[in-house]
Amino acid sequence: MSIVRDIMTTDVKVCAPHDAISAAAKLMRDIDCGSIPVCEGKKIVGIITDRDIVISCVAADKDPKTTHCHDGMITNVITCSPDIDVHECASLMAEHQIRRIPVVENGDIVGICAIGDLATVNIFVNEAGDALSQISH
Repeated sequence: MSIVRDIMTTDVKVCAPHDAISAAAKLMRDIDCGSIPVCEGKKIVGIITDRDIVISCVAADKDPKTTHCHDGMITNVITCSPDIDVHECASLMAEHQIRRIPVVENGDIVGICAIGDLATVNIFVNEAGDALSQISH
């Protein structure tokens, strides 16, 4: 049995609520992903996606240098424990149609698990593919 702790990324890049949306966008570009957890210290208060940036800032003609992450972030963040089974993590991703899930322990972010992380566990490649196909609709 593999658990999320075995496959998650522990070097998680985050933004603070008052960081400019342009900083979040640059971080997404630099680490090649479409979402960034928004944290106060190690506590997750939201998550911001590339789509959130487009909707809340670009399409609203706001300045990405003066608009903050808290202005466009999602606050009802789906998280998981590092000790859940990777099958359960894949199911959560598919159910909520997300590609990355922050991993939280004792209220603090300790990692992030992405579809790609699931695919690295060879026995779960099909499951990760199934989750991805449901997410990509």
